[in-house]
Amino acid sequence: MTATTTLPFADAVAQFDPVLGLEIHVELNTATKMFSEAPNAFGDEPNTNVTEVDLGMPGVLPVVNRTAVESAIKLGLALNCTIAPRSEFARKHYFYPDLPKNFQTSQYEQAIAQNGWVDVELEDGTVFRVDIERAHLEEDAGKLTHVGESGRIHAASHALVDLNRAGVPLIEIVSKPIPGAGDRAPELARAYVQTIRDIVLALGISDARMERGNLRCDANVSLMPKGAKQFGTRTETKNVNSLRAIGHAVEYEIRRQAAILSVGEPVIQQTRHWQEETRTTTPGRTKSDADDYRYFPEPDLVPIVVDQAWLDQLAAQLPELPAARRHRLKAQWGLSDAAFRDIVNADALDVVEQTITAGASPAAAGKWWMGEIARLANATDTGVTELGITPQHVVELEILITAGTINDRLARQVLGHVADGEGSPAEVVASRSLAVVSDDAALTAAIDVAIASNPDVVAKVQAGKTQAIGALIGPVMQATGGKADAGRVRQLLFEKLGLGNT
Repeated sequence: MTATTTLPFADAVAQFDPVLGLEIHVELNTATKMFSEAPNAFGDEPNTNVTEVDLGMPGVLPVVNRTAVESAIKLGLALNCTIAPRSEFARKHYFYPDLPKNFQTSQYEQAIAQNGWVDVELEDGTVFRVDIERAHLEEDAGKLTHVGESGRIHAASHALVDLNRAGVPLIEIVSKPIPGAGDRAPELARAYVQTIRDIVLALGISDARMERGNLRCDANVSLMPKGAKQFGTRTETKNVNSLRAIGHAVEYEIRRQAAILSVGEPVIQQTRHWQEETRTTTPGRTKSDADDYRYFPEPDLVPIVVDQAWLDQLAAQLPELPAARRHRLKAQWGLSDAAFRDIVNADALDVVEQTITAGASPAAAGKWWMGEIARLANATDTGVTELGITPQHVVELEILITAGTINDRLARQVLGHVADGEGSPAEVVASRSLAVVSDDAALTAAIDVAIASNPDVVAKVQAGKTQAIGALIGPVMQATGGKADAGRVRQLLFEKLGLGNT
């Protein structure tokens, strides 16, 4: 069996049941680091945001960041966890060049939040409950940059160490084993991380930008034969940093492990690394168990004690959480399940809500953001909120349509010009003379041409097949560049053909 041999996904899940375990690391957006007063900032010059504590100098003492603790409590409450009245930090020992102390200050046996759950909604509306083992506080390690053509450790001539990230506050959310997802395991993994990201953003405790590593996922995958009760040997794919990659990584590991097990070979428990270019995982080190880290209580930090008054104060500060907000808005807007799900999946819920608040109807807001604006975004490979079209623009567009100044066809043109930076909808209509042509004299001239050019259609209409009138309206619209008032054109056509206002 070669390292790259895989089974087709359908064959893999037909033979084996996948079991997931997802560990999400959330970098907090506190002003300073977890145990020092060094700035917690992204993108600064390497090794400038460090203190003696971050460098692990002899004799220095850490101090716990209270804001980070409060962020962890809020997240624990949002994840339906029990908040420990007393939790402790521990030293997790392993050598890494970007970990100057040779240990990571983390929580192990006494995590601050334990035994929670979160409901995850899949794309078709199916809800899957994921149980959470714990959410604990710890510090991040620094960052290694491998110097070489590939930028990877295997072909690097040397590595550079940046300790700006060392000591940045982290919350690690560890799920309990997740069986039962079957062929939807990749989708569930992706949706779970999206759900946690949405909650973190709603709480305001992290920027959660996955491309910056603010939120990262370690995906544990194991397989067991259909009907088996005992979990298989797991692998852990480290630091996957996009939602799409999480789904691909889980799917690849299912296919890879299935190929190994199907020929009677064992899966090796190990960490693996995601390769975005090839959409494969590659082996890292043999996976360590807790005993290998030689955990022991951190002697330089006192326990965190959370009394009921503090807990109640933080619980009162929680905002409306994403799932509750979605349910409320869907009920208020009266949209169909499919229409509302399209808005959520397009990450357009905020902008649609802002458009409705600004004065548009829910139907109109959904129509424009998920219709023409989404088309423009897809054509330029950007998000709907990155085109320069605002909720106020959509409201103004609807006002112009309601007033009869433009029709839907012209409105689509107007949006394209707004996205090109030509101004507001009203300014575009004025500068490009895009207003609807409703002058009867101009319309009559175009109607006369359409009637003269289509005698067969005229005969059908006069014979009673009034639905054929569309074949005459079309040429009039074309002759006026789409600017004619279609309703007025229809009315004038019937009058010209001696049929009244049929």
